Amino acid sequence: MKLVRTALVAGAAFWGMGAAAPASAQFFLKSYDFQGKPVQGDEPGIAQPLPGATPAELRAGLLWNMRAALNVAALQCQFEPMLSTVVNYNAILKDHEGELKGAFDKLAAYFKRTSKTVKEGQNALDQYGTRTYASFSSVSGQLGFCQTAGSIAHQAVFTPRGHLGELAVTRMRELRNSLVPYGEQRFPRYVGREQHFTIAMPRLDAMCWNKRAEWMHRKCGAQNWPPATPTSIAAR
Repeated sequence: MKLVRTALVAGAAFWGMGAAAPASAQFFLKSYDFQGKPVQGDEPGIAQPLPGATPAELRAGLLWNMRAALNVAALQCQFEPMLSTVVNYNAILKDHEGELKGAFDKLAAYFKRTSKTVKEGQNALDQYGTRTYASFSSVSGQLGFCQTAGSIAHQAVFTPRGHLGELAVTRMRELRNSLVPYGEQRFPRYVGREQHFTIAMPRLDAMCWNKRAEWMHRKCGAQNWPPATPTSIAAR
């Protein structure tokens, strides 16, 4: 009886571990590796430029860019429910509310500091937000972007409060890289797509065949079927 009870407990622990594993969406047999080095926020192509920004302001911009990207993913990636982009994004907003608000306040203070008037600062902040969102729009690279954003959002949900900025530092380049379209890496080319070929067809002219369906050499010459070399995709 003791052995049975032990087996049941072990089985429950095993299935519990399996249930805890996050569901994922795999669009390809082998996806492209978008991973990159950590960033600080002023690298070209990572975030919208913030001239003269302090390290803290750059960090705030980096975090705000990641939040914007996950927001775009929540809108664009609902075609694959297993990514859980909407649920995870809402959880991030709630669980990391304080850090996200602090990042936004730092950005607002930056544009106020670098603008001549309060109105100009607000306009600059609005333009920054609009350009940030637009920079994550992807059509041809949607699958790679959605898969990467889903992975980052999942990690963000389990990131301790106050450390979301560190996640942006380590994975923001990967998120940007995912906007470049890549396809299947296991089989990078479709079979037969890299070469043009023609398929030979037999002559079906009525004058070339008699009533017994026999080819008439005297009228049409040598028959062109079957072809001398294989032309099917399977033969390559």
